[in-house]
Amino acid sequence: MKNLFTIILLSSFGIFFSQEKDILKVLHTQQTAWNNGDIENFMKGYWKDDSLLFIGSKGPTYGWQKTLDNYKKTYPNKEMMGILEFSDIQVKMLGKKHAYVFGKWKLIRANDTPNGIYTLVFQKFNDGWKIISDHTN
Repeated sequence: MKNLFTIILLSSFGIFFSQEKDILKVLHTQQTAWNNGDIENFMKGYWKDDSLLFIGSKGPTYGWQKTLDNYKKTYPNKEMMGILEFSDIQVKMLGKKHAYVFGKWKLIRANDTPNGIYTLVFQKFNDGWKIISDHTN
């Protein structure tokens, strides 16, 4: 019985580690898209649904399209987008289909370097992990 428990426990760690890697891959893909000036591909990391919640400095925004529109308005060109860096990323699994992610972000631009923190809630869908809630400041 003890060996069975050990096998189940190790399998669970393996599943969670694999899911954490998949979530980090989403963030890496977003970072690459952003740094290529490609907001549309950056948005592929978000749940494409009217219930997506994005909380920024101006308060909450609901919906994938509205979030995309706000990104395009705030970052109309590559110069404004700058180079995005993520750091201090912590992934906490909240079960098999949900995860909480905390980290820091920084934009490196010609005239400034805005930065802050973010908290994300990821959900696993049939087509992979997607951000369903983003609080960035």
